Order: sequence, then structure tokens, then C-alpha cells
Amino acid sequence: MCGHQPGVASGAPDEGNGRDVASSTDDAADAATRLGFSSGQVIQELGYDDDVDEGLRAALEALTGNELADEDYDDVTDGAVIWFRDDDGDLTDFLVDAMTVLDDNGPIWVLTPKSGRPGHVSHSDIEEAATTSGLHAMSTFAVAADWSATRLGTRGRGK
Repeated sequence: MCGHQPGVASGAPDEGNGRDVASSTDDAADAATRLGFSSGQVIQELGYDDDVDEGLRAALEALTGNELADEDYDDVTDGAVIWFRDDDGDLTDFLVDAMTVLDDNGPIWVLTPKSGRPGHVSHSDIEEAATTSGLHAMSTFAVAADWSATRLGTRGRGK
């Protein structure tokens, strides 16, 4: 994994860096690595449509060595990638679907069109859906030319 550890992308947001992360093959591979997945993992993909970033998808498949599992996959997954646009319906439903087969502590990444792009989803809408699903937004960064990625995680419990 190029020296990156899972969860590294959960640091401070850097969406405003002005860099289109997946604009080349190398950048797509870097973006896939920042999502924290590793070889052998199974990632479920929800919300696929013709506007997704194919370079990022290919980089995720190359990184894990597995094809992305579709919405009908019913075995345990190590993580989920949800492509979500403003007119896709209820994000909470997508999150609940992803959590149905998600292994404990597996990351859920919500990929939404960047601000100013058709289908943009506000961070507050992502937060609201996450909270309703028992999750919370941990970080957001530019993951591709037209897409931002927001990592969702479970709320920690006091010890």
C-alpha cells in the first residue's frame, strides 16, 4: 500500500486544495490508496451510473485485486463506496444497505459531485443521513476531477 495505513485519510479535510486527484492513472491510484483499502479486500459499490470516475474504480480494483461488488452482493464486505447525487433519493437508505453486509469497522465512503457540479450534495445533508444511520462524517477530500469523498464511521462509545 505504498506505506499508507488504513484510516490515514481520516485526517483533516483538504478538499480545497484545488487538485483534481484522479486526473491521471497515478493520481487515481493515489486516491484509491487514500481511501484506506488494501489487497484482498472486498468493496461494495452502490450508486454506479455512467458519470462515475472510471479511473478511480479501476484503481480500487487494482489495489484490492477484486472487482467491486455490486448492490446485490450479499456476503461480508470490507468497505463500501457509494456514488451519490442530489437526485438519487434517500442517502440514509444507501447507508443502511451498505451496512447490511459491512464487516465491523469497515469504512463507508460517500462520493458526491464537487460543489458547483450537477448533483452536488451538501455536507450537512451527508451529516444528517449519517447521523440517522448511526454514523458520522470523519473527513472529506477531493478524490477525482468531479468527485469528493466523505468517510463515514461509527460513533465511538465511551469506555
